[in-house]
Amino acid sequence: MQFDFFPSRTLTLYLANMFVVRILAVLVMLVLVLLALDLLAATGDILAAPGNGQAEILQYASLRAPQLASRFLPYSVLLATLITLVTLNQNSEVVAMKAAGLSAHQVLAPLLLTAALIAALSFGFNERIVTRANATLKAWEAAEYGPIPVADNGGGGLRSNVYLTDGRSILSAATLSGQGADIVLANVTWYERAPSGIIREQVRSPRATYAAPGWRLENPLRFDVAGATTEQVEAMVVGEGLTPAQIDLQSVDQDSLGFRELSQTIDAFEAAGRNTDEMRAKWWHRISGPLSALLMPLLGSIAAFGLARSGQLFVRAIIGMALGFAYFVVDNAALAMGSFGGYPPFLAAWAPFFLFLLLGETVLVRTEE
Repeated sequence: MQFDFFPSRTLTLYLANMFVVRILAVLVMLVLVLLALDLLAATGDILAAPGNGQAEILQYASLRAPQLASRFLPYSVLLATLITLVTLNQNSEVVAMKAAGLSAHQVLAPLLLTAALIAALSFGFNERIVTRANATLKAWEAAEYGPIPVADNGGGGLRSNVYLTDGRSILSAATLSGQGADIVLANVTWYERAPSGIIREQVRSPRATYAAPGWRLENPLRFDVAGATTEQVEAMVVGEGLTPAQIDLQSVDQDSLGFRELSQTIDAFEAAGRNTDEMRAKWWHRISGPLSALLMPLLGSIAAFGLARSGQLFVRAIIGMALGFAYFVVDNAALAMGSFGGYPPFLAAWAPFFLFLLLGETVLVRTEE
């Protein structure tokens, strides 16, 4: 028996190349199909904005494609694992490798190494491309696919769909740009509520800036609910209890923040005495999520072993697929539990990974080693 983890450079490159080609093929297929379905639903809304045409549809596709690629990369690794291992098994290549003295772990080693590299690339892709695509697309959707408002001062990132509370009243904005006292709110709506919770007054404004204290609404349109009357006023200050620091904390879009930025946001929330379980769980999941690609060769390995002519190859492939999809179900459920405090954040992000790592290793050792 060979005792080197990678006993043959030629074999390692052969298996890794086969695996990478299938990952890319499956990923491209999934992204194209899902993007086409997504465009069917979104094209009408995009073209409804004045001046939009084919260029804006292509822009939407360029922003949506990274999101789909990031989300479905682990699924692509799982399907590529099954396709690769089933092909090797049908061609008796696995039998030849085991006859040469390779163990099951050595057969899977090139696939595990490739999956580890894919996980590292996925982390970098999420940090550099997906977070920015999330921020831009959300801001564009908030502007109803029209021109995205730009901060007058040019500072701070653009955030969308902001909802803020000042006691019983609510201040909402389609987009927020800038930081601190330079924050600019666009497409603003102010809801003044009575102690009973009933809305007494609604004010809409295209733009709001910090008035120290409060937020000055420009050209607001005021609607009195009790009298059912509408009034145009020159300016109006609302939300005097809302400071720029509070807005910075309440308007965080976690999906648009990088790993380091999210860590700094968590520290700011903890310093303010706010609950950070949801953000902490997502912060840990920024690591465990891409690493799920490393599990897929192990969970799908059951399709590689056993004689193809025994008639059980299809059943083995189904079992491998079931194990892989079971991981995604458990992972999403654990993350949801961690978001509202059911699990500690670290456990919510990492428990499914280690559970299925042990499960896959146990199945492999018990059946093949």
